[in-house]
Amino acid sequence: MSSEHDRKNQIGAQRHPSSFARIERMAPLQVALYLALLAIAVMFVMLVAAYVTTRMRSGVPTGLYALPRYFSLSTIVLVISSYTIGQAPRLYAQDDLGSLGRCLGATLLLGCVFAGLQVLGWRELVAQGVPFQGKASSSSGQFIYLISALHVAHLLGGMLFLLVLLLRVLHADRDAVRALVFNRNPYHRRQLKLLGTYWHFIDVLWIALFAVFLFLY
Repeated sequence: MSSEHDRKNQIGAQRHPSSFARIERMAPLQVALYLALLAIAVMFVMLVAAYVTTRMRSGVPTGLYALPRYFSLSTIVLVISSYTIGQAPRLYAQDDLGSLGRCLGATLLLGCVFAGLQVLGWRELVAQGVPFQGKASSSSGQFIYLISALHVAHLLGGMLFLLVLLLRVLHADRDAVRALVFNRNPYHRRQLKLLGTYWHFIDVLWIALFAVFLFLY
């Protein structure tokens, strides 16, 4: 009987957990992040669909003007920032808070550069005769401003959390005891993981938006 019971337990242990079981094992903060990312994705899909529809109905041919070069530069900057934030878990696992602080600081700086380049891209749109409002404005042009600005707003939200985490790392790095406690706290490891997930999502989202702008502008 016992051997048969053990055999059943072994068979049950080999079964992969269901999707609901995996969700139940997630931390509440992780579930909240995934739901927020889903909501953000749906919102931008709807905005892009509206932009594409408006752009097609306008009848204006594509390629009359080049897409603002600052949008291209900002894409490169954001990809680099995604690489730097991707190094954070490795540095945390190595208990190297000094390098972790520099990594987070570099990511924060790149985020600021991205936001600044977006503003310059808007100014370039105005110089091309695509203002946000006024008689010369168009619905499709307004969508470019709106989509870009909303993306920057979501990036700024991630930058705010990044700044808080950076200050905690710098504070912990000043004292050996605080550094030891910080490195052994699983909550901080989860924070880094969630921050990286959010940042990579924002990066991929902008690349998709940039591709849409590139083909339809």
